[in-house]
Amino acid sequence: MSNQIETQIDVSLTERNRLTAFFRIILVLPVFIFVASFAPPSELFSDNWSAYGAGLLVLPAGLAIVFRQVYPSYVLAFNEALLSLQTRLDAYLLLLTDQYPSIEENDVVSVTFPEVDAKQLNRWLPLVKWFLALPLYLVGIIYVIYAAVLTLIGWFSILFTGNYPEFCAEGVVGTLAYWNRVVGYALLLVTDEYPTFSL
Repeated sequence: MSNQIETQIDVSLTERNRLTAFFRIILVLPVFIFVASFAPPSELFSDNWSAYGAGLLVLPAGLAIVFRQVYPSYVLAFNEALLSLQTRLDAYLLLLTDQYPSIEENDVVSVTFPEVDAKQLNRWLPLVKWFLALPLYLVGIIYVIYAAVLTLIGWFSILFTGNYPEFCAEGVVGTLAYWNRVVGYALLLVTDEYPTFSL
């Protein structure tokens, strides 16, 4: 069994809502603002892409692991809930589902964290994980471009046929799952297992 964050998304392939797909960027704004509200105020209006993970409690988790070798349960619960919310938002924005992203858990998107035991984690690794993950970030950028192209193809497909191509769904879901694994390793520090480069 993998010791990584697992992401499952129930993708709707047929009978898609063309109208909501056309206006998806506008429809997603309220939930986007809600998710962005968890970021520190200086990062809310920044054009820096690193604000993506600003609301996650990275520093408290890292300090707790390094100095006390514990992962506070409330920090873990918050990070799990926020990453799950972000994934629901991404799934809706990237046209994987027509179900509006709930601010509570739902059956469409599932983000499952591994069992976290800070005593089993290397207490000094959080100091360098961000650096060790540099190759993962570079590959991830290529995957983001790939997912953007697939989303554009899927958008046109939904508008003209009402269906979302399966090959687009596989690539986009794989990209979201990849980034969740990278975030789990490098930022959330829930595992010491280095993520694979594959989708």
